[in-house]
Amino acid sequence: MAKKKEDATEHPAWWIYNGRGKPDAKKIDARPDPPRWRTFKGAPPAAPRAFPKDPEVERRFGTLDQGARYRASHRVVDMVNAALYLRRPLLVTGKPGTGKSSLAYSIAYELDLGPVLEWPINSRSRLREGLYSYDAIGRLQEANLSRGDGEEGVPQKVADIGRYLRLGALGTALLPSARPRVLLIDEIDKADIDLPNDLLHVFETGTYEIPELSRLPKELQPVAVPPHDSQSGDDRVEILNGKVTCHAFPVVILTSNGERDFPPAFKRRCLRLDIKPPERELLGKIVSTQLGQKADNAADLIDDFLERREKGDLATDQLLNALYLVTQEGGPEPAALEGLIDEVFRYLNRDD
Repeated sequence: MAKKKEDATEHPAWWIYNGRGKPDAKKIDARPDPPRWRTFKGAPPAAPRAFPKDPEVERRFGTLDQGARYRASHRVVDMVNAALYLRRPLLVTGKPGTGKSSLAYSIAYELDLGPVLEWPINSRSRLREGLYSYDAIGRLQEANLSRGDGEEGVPQKVADIGRYLRLGALGTALLPSARPRVLLIDEIDKADIDLPNDLLHVFETGTYEIPELSRLPKELQPVAVPPHDSQSGDDRVEILNGKVTCHAFPVVILTSNGERDFPPAFKRRCLRLDIKPPERELLGKIVSTQLGQKADNAADLIDDFLERREKGDLATDQLLNALYLVTQEGGPEPAALEGLIDEVFRYLNRDD
C-alpha cells in the first residue's frame, strides 16, 4: 500500500507530461477540452502529416530506444501541465544551462508531438519571420521570364506562388491539427521591444493571414505551401484564402535569461516559470541518467560543483563535461585533471 501511495505522489493523476523521460503518447489525447476562451476553430486535415526525421531530436535525446534524458523538478512538471490544460504559452526564465530549451524537446518526446519547431530570436527578429517568408524577387524574375513563349511556341505556365513561400516555425505550429505541435521561441528577451506585443494577437486568436495568398483569385485557391520542417519543399500544406487558424493550440515554450522585463499584456497571456538550478537530488538523477554506471562515483565531484556554484554561475552541463573527463579510461593524468576541472568549472558570470 505504501508503494502505491508513493507512486501517486510522484505522478499525480492529472499530469499529462511527467518529466521523467517516459513516453506516453495517449495522454495528450485524453486531456480535457480547452476552456471556452481558448477554443479555436481551425479544422484539422483528415490525414495527419507524417513528420520528417529530425536530426536535432536525435542529437538531444538519442534514439527512441534510449529515451529522453531530460529530468524536470515537480514544480516544472506542474507548470508544464497547467500550460497544457489552459492552452497558454509558457514563459520560462532561468540562468544559462538550467534546461529551459531542453524542456521543449522533453515535452515533444514524451507526448510524441513530432519534431520541435524552433525559432531562435535575435534583435532583428520580426513577427512575419516567425509566420512565413516570401521570395518576392524570385517570383517576379520567373514571372518576367514566363511572359514570353516556350520553346515550342506555347506560353509558359504562370509560376506557382507556393514555391516562393515557406511557413516559419510559428506559422507551422499554428496549422490546424488534431494534436498540438511544440514551438520553442528561444531567448525572447533578445527581441526588439515590439515583438512581444506583436505576438499578443497571434497568441490570443491562434490565427494569422498571408496577404500574398489572400489577394489571389478564387480559381487559384487553395495554395500548397511548404511548412517550416519540410526538408525538401515537396512536403506541402494547403492554405485557403491566405488564412490559417489553429485547432489544437501549440505547446509554446518561450525562454528568457531574465535580461529584460516584458509588457504586462504579454505576461498576462503566458504562464510564467522560473527554473532554478537543480539541487543535489535532482542533479544526481540528471547525472545518473546522462552517464549511467559511469556516474556511480560522482558524489565528490557533485559536492565540489555545488560548493563552487554558491560563489558564481555554473551550468549543469559543465558538471556533466567534468564527469565525462573524470570517468574516461586512459583519460587525463591525475596531475593534469585538477587544472582541467578548474577550467571546465569557470564561472559564466566572470571573465577570470
